[in-house]
Amino acid sequence: MTLLLLMTGTPLLAQNHPVVVEMYTSQGCSSCPPADAFFDQHLAERDDVIALALHVDYWDYIGWKDEFASPDYTKRQKAYARVAGHRSVYTPQMIVGGVDHVVGTHPEEVNSLVRKHQSLASQVEFSIERKGNKLHIHAKGGAVSDEMEVHLVRYRPSEEVAIRRGENAGKSVRYANIVDSWDSIVMWNGRKDLNVTAPVRGKAPVVAILQVEGYGPILAAARLR
Repeated sequence: MTLLLLMTGTPLLAQNHPVVVEMYTSQGCSSCPPADAFFDQHLAERDDVIALALHVDYWDYIGWKDEFASPDYTKRQKAYARVAGHRSVYTPQMIVGGVDHVVGTHPEEVNSLVRKHQSLASQVEFSIERKGNKLHIHAKGGAVSDEMEVHLVRYRPSEEVAIRRGENAGKSVRYANIVDSWDSIVMWNGRKDLNVTAPVRGKAPVVAILQVEGYGPILAAARLR
């Protein structure tokens, strides 16, 4: 469910809920630039998709250290692989809705999965509102009984990087929706309404994600740009 903010600060909820697409990528991966370009040009700016690029660190050893990479994002990707029964991780990879895994250089498959998740009914009424340096998160209880986790994500919209070493040496690549932080802020059992406030600073976009515990399906998400 998308949240728009009026000049009065009154939240306006859109009818459609956005699909979360996580892309696992690296500046040191020679196969990644085409996927990075597709992500930038066809996913990053969509209102019906929350596209998040998580840079992993396991290619840093081959000559170029990715300045956006974090071992936390590598850990998240490996956890998804473990839940799915996969023995290894790779880049570029996209994970749609916390469930479906697809190679990032297969745009038709990515688009098909996005449409699949758009066709699913929203299971939880979920919204966010920012007032100053505080983000108010609300979810209506009673619809889902799973243990769920609320994540707070911040990202920078775009950066151009000149890569001087490694497999992509000599290339200048534009990266979009680069995740700077991904924090779990609260667990929720879904029985009663959830109302939680989290501190947020700066002007970077903010995303709240409601995901079944243990790297399960993403049930809802909201963003403020």
